Amino acid sequence: MSANDTVTSKKKIKKHSFPKPAAIAIFWGLGLILACVLIDHHNPLADQVTEEMKKVSGCVLILFTCIIFTIFYDALTTIPIELFQSRKLIWKLAKNDFKKRYSGSYLGIIWATAQPIVTVIMYWLVFDKIFGTRSQMVAEGIEVPYVLFLMAGLVPWFYFSEAITHGTMALLEYTYLVKKVVFNISILPIIKVIAATFIHLFFVFILLLVSIGYGYYPSIYTLQIFYYSFCMFLLVLAMSYFTCAIVVFIRDLQQIIAIALQIGMWATPILWDISRLSDSMKTFFKLNPLVYVVNGFRSALYEETWFWEHFYSSTYFWIFTISLFCIGTLIFRKLRVHFADVL
Repeated sequence: MSANDTVTSKKKIKKHSFPKPAAIAIFWGLGLILACVLIDHHNPLADQVTEEMKKVSGCVLILFTCIIFTIFYDALTTIPIELFQSRKLIWKLAKNDFKKRYSGSYLGIIWATAQPIVTVIMYWLVFDKIFGTRSQMVAEGIEVPYVLFLMAGLVPWFYFSEAITHGTMALLEYTYLVKKVVFNISILPIIKVIAATFIHLFFVFILLLVSIGYGYYPSIYTLQIFYYSFCMFLLVLAMSYFTCAIVVFIRDLQQIIAIALQIGMWATPILWDISRLSDSMKTFFKLNPLVYVVNGFRSALYEETWFWEHFYSSTYFWIFTISLFCIGTLIFRKLRVHFADVL
């Protein structure tokens, strides 16, 4: 990229940027409000020791996020501004990427849905019909059909699995674009995540049809599925900026992620119910941000509860995701000057 291009790019970003002191002040103000709400929140039914630990941990995470945002403000806002400025190109490339995946096969997009559907059927047959998981759930007071319980967990998991896999390989797949000095490579991870979102929306539609088939009709609570899908979108995007930058230098990361996804499938309450665990074990497993989304899908479908009713889980998820996005974009921005040389 020439010196003139660099100057022009910086001018564009500066032109569209919100004044730095005001942005930092607003961020700290929001953090202070959230900390006050967190401290003031009280659940009389919860264990008080656990309650205090959640409050302290939440406040520490809020403080950490605000400090990072203040110190690295310029670096952290560069990529979001670039994404906003390239929004039309991102949408166009995401659609092309989605079409390209299945353009060489006779059945095309059908293959994108075949494996997940077969997976759902096999898990349903094994755990419900053979091992009687449904009977165990009924005995514990959970009367939801197991196939609906299962699909509500698998649909967001399929989205996460596909998006993080393709997002990690974004730079390696588009090597020819990375080597073009005039191309904004920061848009490549979000292109992969958006392409995975198309299939996810199809499975959300199938999930709603199955829900209706079992007598759980859509209500105002059902709209939260789009909120939780957005949560997953931001989480996997934050992770993709980190993983796609690292995998350029450490190719073994691709295999590590594949193994981590196998473990994560069982560490997330998709096939099993988290309510069976003790309170201490629940707290441990809820450190996994995917638990928030999976449980959210279920609450949106048949539990009829709002996401803000799970106050600590919502607070933890957003602090975790924002912190991860900050770290991921910082690493991506730091390493991007070396991508073309390595690839």
